[in-house]
Amino acid sequence: MSVETVSVVVLTFNEAENIAACLDSVRAWAAQVFVVDSGSTDDTVALAEARGAVVVTHPFETHAAQWQWALSALALNTPWVLALDADQRVTPALADSLARALEAPGDRVGFFLNRRQIFRGRWIKHGGYYPKYLLKLFRRDAVAVDPADRVDHHFRVTGPTAQLAGDLVEDNRNEARISEWIAKHNRYARLQALEEIERAGETGEGRWSGNPDERTARLKGVWRRLPPYLRPAAYFFYRYIVRLGFLDGKEGFVFHFLQAWWYRLLVDINLDELKRR
Repeated sequence: MSVETVSVVVLTFNEAENIAACLDSVRAWAAQVFVVDSGSTDDTVALAEARGAVVVTHPFETHAAQWQWALSALALNTPWVLALDADQRVTPALADSLARALEAPGDRVGFFLNRRQIFRGRWIKHGGYYPKYLLKLFRRDAVAVDPADRVDHHFRVTGPTAQLAGDLVEDNRNEARISEWIAKHNRYARLQALEEIERAGETGEGRWSGNPDERTARLKGVWRRLPPYLRPAAYFFYRYIVRLGFLDGKEGFVFHFLQAWWYRLLVDINLDELKRR
């Protein structure tokens, strides 16, 4: 299979554990493969170049800023871009779905891909984490990145979208040790708190009846109005009990507790500190 109309772009920093699987899942059919590296000190660059990727180095500020630079500065010569994180890989079913969609995209300017989250070797199927659709495939002349995003980056398009069949597997092998996951989210909590202060008063630009990103934006507007310290506990209860997160077993308990309660509580503590200053 060859998809001559799509280029793949991957952001990296010390992703030697992940980059090979990521690129191996796309290099057989992508017209172009770019890796935007922000100064890796491991074998990331060598592994990427060995798989035929064009590696470009650019200093990292935020994910949103890095994607803005990549989409504007890279020598992309295809109308469509598939934007991946280094710990993501395209399944054969998703690749087939992508190829069929781009044969006749019609007036669509973006496609949502279904993420399959793997945590410490376990597929997190419950707690509202699957299916989870992310806008990762888009026309490069129709996409925008919100520069205010400090942690999560969101691609936005104006125009019709659709969802593809097949899964985008996300399995960060750098986080095989739980200490790595905790250290990363400890950094993210501070950034998330800063972003929440900057976005104070926003009600959310999305629509309940919109696409997955629009619904998420609306939910974030609701979240920002909930009482700090109480909302992490409520969110964990919602995910673990109401959305059946307990069915994900031992690893699911660790994931839902850390991601829904511990991390959100850490954000609220940082919010308190920042407001006091």
